[in-house]
Amino acid sequence: MDLQSLGESESRFRGYIDELAGAVEHPLRKRQLEDYCVGLMGPSERKSVEPMAAVTAPDRTSAQHQSLLHFVGQSEWSDAKVLAKVRELVLPAIERHGPIEAWIIDDTGFPKQGKHSVGVASQYCGQLGREGNCQVAVSLSVANRHASLPVAYRLYLPRQWAEDRARRRKAGVPARLRFMSKPKIALEQIKAALAAEIAPGVVLMDADYGRDGNLRRELRALRLHYVAAIQSSPMVWKPGTGPKPGRRLPKAREEDADLASVKDVALGLGNDAWKIIRWREGTVEWLQSRFARVRVRLAREAEEWLLIEWPEGEKAPTRYWLSNLALNISFEKLVDIAKLIWRIERDYQELKQELGLGHFEGRGWRGFHHHATLCIAAYGFLISERETIPPSGARSTALFAHIVVPEDYRPRGAATAA
Repeated sequence: MDLQSLGESESRFRGYIDELAGAVEHPLRKRQLEDYCVGLMGPSERKSVEPMAAVTAPDRTSAQHQSLLHFVGQSEWSDAKVLAKVRELVLPAIERHGPIEAWIIDDTGFPKQGKHSVGVASQYCGQLGREGNCQVAVSLSVANRHASLPVAYRLYLPRQWAEDRARRRKAGVPARLRFMSKPKIALEQIKAALAAEIAPGVVLMDADYGRDGNLRRELRALRLHYVAAIQSSPMVWKPGTGPKPGRRLPKAREEDADLASVKDVALGLGNDAWKIIRWREGTVEWLQSRFARVRVRLAREAEEWLLIEWPEGEKAPTRYWLSNLALNISFEKLVDIAKLIWRIERDYQELKQELGLGHFEGRGWRGFHHHATLCIAAYGFLISERETIPPSGARSTALFAHIVVPEDYRPRGAATAA
């Protein structure tokens, strides 16, 4: 990026901050907002408050540290208002490349060593690939082929936290909040997105959410389409069969020969049911696999698509999805939409690696969400600048190449300590 382009990009960044400043509800917070976002997009390896203070104010690091710490951990600005403004500013840049196609539900984990950070508990952590001590946040992202943007983000509060008044009070958890499962949090986010009149897309979710029958029913009631990943065990009525009027549902598979697990349905399909389909161009070659699809019923739910992936060379199918997309949708389009969930992986990769989403070292509810909101705000600006930045290297580093970490700076602490 040449100096002229760099200057133009920085000018657009100042304008972006000017637009966001009203959402932080106090004019004196504009400078803190700008410095925090610059720190997130700057060159420091860690994006916790202290190293960002050293980057953004090397001559007054201690004072800057206290200023940013107060801004992210204590200032009473609204995460919802800032995220709404980010959405207003960034979605037009995304939609220039095509309409919104998907709403993606997912969660992400942040490993922790201590037990005092809000919401930390022993639970599954995708970053670890196993159960471990971590925090987990649920998000809703909107996406098309060009980009995706988180529009809602909330910490999952495990039951042992939700029911512990002392821990809640110490961490600043709002009194109105009660225990909610992750699918219920996701459903609340979806209803809020509908109320905000965000352009709807097909709801995509992994098996942790897709297996929740109530979530799927609620989505149908909201007249939303979905492609929901499921495990291999759910029992469905075989193609061409289904419950008869007045007939009680059997309690076990052996009580009705028409019921089978989705895995057994897949294994019973003939060779002519399977088709090699490619869905997008990868870094080296087109991504493709072998798929089948059939119409099934789960319990007394309406008939819908069962999509199955069975890569050549595998001993059994590897993935299953249920979808209420239209009967006349093409096979290729169904696969293409199901696979669009990869965008959320890109979201979290860039938010964590480039913008330090998991680097916040505070322990409170407000700070956790403020830090995430500011990461999303910085990420939104990078999305809007995507065409202006060379594809090689970190986009944030290209924007603020003149900002350097002081040679004598030595960071303290670690993000996993709390």
